[in-house]
Amino acid sequence: MFGRRMTLFKLFGFSVHVDLSWIVIAVLVTWSLAAGLFPFEYPLLSPGTYWIMGIIGALGLFASIVFHEMSHSLVARRFGLPMRGITLFIFGGVAEMDDEPPSPKAEFWMAIAGPLSSIFLAIVFYGLYLFGERSGWPEPLNGVLGYLGVINAILAIFNLVPAFPLDGGRVLRSILWGLRNNIRSATRVSSTIGSGFGIFLIIVGIFNALRGNFVGGVWQFLIGLFLRDAARMSYQQLLARQALEGEQVRRFMQTNPVTVSPSTTLAQLIDDYIYRHQFKLFPVVQDGRLAGCIDLNQVKEIPRNEWAYRTVGEVAKRCAVDNTISPEADAVKALAKMNRTGRSRLLVIDQDRLVGILSLRDLLRFLSLKVELENGEGPAQRPGEEPKIEKAPERKAA
Repeated sequence: MFGRRMTLFKLFGFSVHVDLSWIVIAVLVTWSLAAGLFPFEYPLLSPGTYWIMGIIGALGLFASIVFHEMSHSLVARRFGLPMRGITLFIFGGVAEMDDEPPSPKAEFWMAIAGPLSSIFLAIVFYGLYLFGERSGWPEPLNGVLGYLGVINAILAIFNLVPAFPLDGGRVLRSILWGLRNNIRSATRVSSTIGSGFGIFLIIVGIFNALRGNFVGGVWQFLIGLFLRDAARMSYQQLLARQALEGEQVRRFMQTNPVTVSPSTTLAQLIDDYIYRHQFKLFPVVQDGRLAGCIDLNQVKEIPRNEWAYRTVGEVAKRCAVDNTISPEADAVKALAKMNRTGRSRLLVIDQDRLVGILSLRDLLRFLSLKVELENGEGPAQRPGEEPKIEKAPERKAA
């Protein structure tokens, strides 16, 4: 879902990241406030003042979204659901979780915590704005406070729309889940509504763009596309989890993985392994035990004229935790690790021995067959066609 991102800080044990796409929305928000909203609402101020107000307003919006997502994460932690952190991106923010909520009750309180936090901020900021108006606070300060009060109210209202994966859609799913005791049926209904709401925003965006509001129309169009795809992918991800739940990695792994000896030269590695098998990472095995891992990036760090005599054993490093998994691990955890790290292959390790390789392709072939045969859901896979899976956002656009 995300491209390159950087970690900003940690709060209550959660890492807060910002995707580089956030820079786009931060610039747009600052510009729209400094060149549009604040000059219209508060004329006769200096251009420098408008830009200061715009920057502070954008930072306030940033802090409000973090507060919103942190509320989700804190409630999730209370219900025992592990959260990886919070990431801000072009469409808002997401609280990243590896699993579905354990119960309808947990889903409800996790979902409603975000809009309630935005409502709280709206009341606080707008209350300060009214107090500042009566107390004669400077116009620039009051202008920023009023904007933050209104924007948090808008965030709360938008997120309460019952369209999955927005918070309102998750509240709806929790209610349907509790009534029907069937998370799959509840997800199907709420994600269908979410997809429909996305299509509605797409149509509205096109209409507004044709009427002359090009920037607003394009933005509505893009948000609609995001919500439609997010709703569809969330349902697909749930089907994948249910199909793999309870299945051990051992069932899917290949037991005859391609391995490399520590004595292999880098030139041999390139010609006989990387070019031949077209993998970017290989396990290094000596006397039946895993000695480490070597990947394409490690080879690229060595000057080409040294490849003929430098060996794999000299360059290989210890295999990272993100590269490995136990044969007894649940396949759902393996798929989540692949989704999180972007890797398509995991080394299956039993103590210090390499017992197999788990590939995303093998998992997806099983998923395609099981969903089609047992559930009657999803499109059939054509002969020779590679199965596909798409990454769903862990939460929603704020």
